[in-house]
Amino acid sequence: MTTQTHTDDHQPKQRLLDSQIQSHLESLIDENNGHAYGGVWTIKTDAERIMLTLHLGYPAEQEKASLEARIKRELNDSRDVLLEIDCQVVRHATQGNITGLQGVKNIIAVASGKGGVGKSTTTVNLALAMAREGARVGILDADIYGPSQGMMMGFADGTRPQVRDEKMFVPPVAYGVQVMSMAFLTTKDTPVAWRGPMVTGALMQILTQTDWSDLDYLFVDMPPGTGDIQLTLSQKIPVAGSVIVTTPQDIALLDARRGIEMFNKVNIPVLGLVENMSVHICSNCGHHEAIFGEEGGVSLAKEYNVGVLGKLPLSLAIREQSDAGSPVVVSAPEGDIAAIYQSIARKLGATLASPQNEQFAMPTIGMSDD
Repeated sequence: MTTQTHTDDHQPKQRLLDSQIQSHLESLIDENNGHAYGGVWTIKTDAERIMLTLHLGYPAEQEKASLEARIKRELNDSRDVLLEIDCQVVRHATQGNITGLQGVKNIIAVASGKGGVGKSTTTVNLALAMAREGARVGILDADIYGPSQGMMMGFADGTRPQVRDEKMFVPPVAYGVQVMSMAFLTTKDTPVAWRGPMVTGALMQILTQTDWSDLDYLFVDMPPGTGDIQLTLSQKIPVAGSVIVTTPQDIALLDARRGIEMFNKVNIPVLGLVENMSVHICSNCGHHEAIFGEEGGVSLAKEYNVGVLGKLPLSLAIREQSDAGSPVVVSAPEGDIAAIYQSIARKLGATLASPQNEQFAMPTIGMSDD
C-alpha cells in the first residue's frame, strides 16, 4: 500500500516584507495622471492581511475596487489586501491670485467655444461623478440666456432658493449636489433681455451671494462662446482651472481653440479636454461610426499640450436621461457611459492636484470598438 503526499500543501506562502510592499506601491502607476504614486502610502500588515491607506489630493472612491485588484496582482502576496483611500482636497491658486470664494475650495469653469456640443450635459454628469468619487460638489449655471441645470438636475418648475439673513441664497440640493441657477430666479416664460454688463453683474451677484457649504469643487457651466461676457467672467471669478468641451468636427474644434486661447490669456490652466459625441454607436447592431470626424479632440489637445480627459459617444441615453432630470451618472451608475464620466472626474481632480497643474499625457477612456 502506497501513501500519496500532497506537496502543494507544504509549499511556503509568499510573504513580502513591508519595505518590499512599499517599493512595489511607490512604483505603481496612477492611471489618473500617468505618474508613479510615490510615497503616498501607509502600510500595516499582519499574518492574514495587508492594510493600506492611499493618501490623495483628489477623490477616487469609485476606483477603490479596481485599484485593490491591481495591487493584489502586483504584490502577488497570499494575504488579503484591504485598501482605504484618504482624500484631502486643498484650495489651489487662482488666476492673478483673485481672492477665493467663501465656502468653496476650487472653482472649475466648464466651457466651449460654441453651443450644441454638450457642455451643460457634460457639466452636470461631471459634477455628479465627482460627488460619487467622494467630493463635496456644487454647480453654478452661468448660462443666463439658456439655463438648463435646474431641469437636468430634476428640480420642479418654480423651485426657488431659500434666503438667509435677507441677503444670501441657500442653494437647492439634488443628488447631493448644491445647485444655483438663474432659472431659480426667473420663470421659463420670462426672457432675459440683458446686455453684457448686466449679465456679468447678475452672475457675480449670484456667485458671491450664494451660501455655498464647504465645497471641494464648484463647477461653473459657462455661457457658450468667447466674447466679452465669457472673458469678463474669466477675469472676475477666482477659477482654479478649466475644462474645454468639444466635438471632433472641424467647426467645433475651431471654436474650442478660441476657448483655450481665452483661458491662456487670463492665466487660467486648461486642465483637459472632453471630446463629446466622439462616435455614434448604432442601438440596433452596435456598429461604431465617427460621424463628426475622428481624433479631432486628441489633435487639438496635443497642439496645446493638454490632456484628453475622456471621449464620450453620441448617445440617446445621455440626452434622454438628462432631459428627464435623471442624468446617466445617477440613473445608470454601473454602465459604461457612467464609467467614462467617473474616469474624467478622477483625471480632472488628479490634474488639478498635480504640482503646478502640470499637463500629463494621459490615456483617454472611451467606448470600445469591439
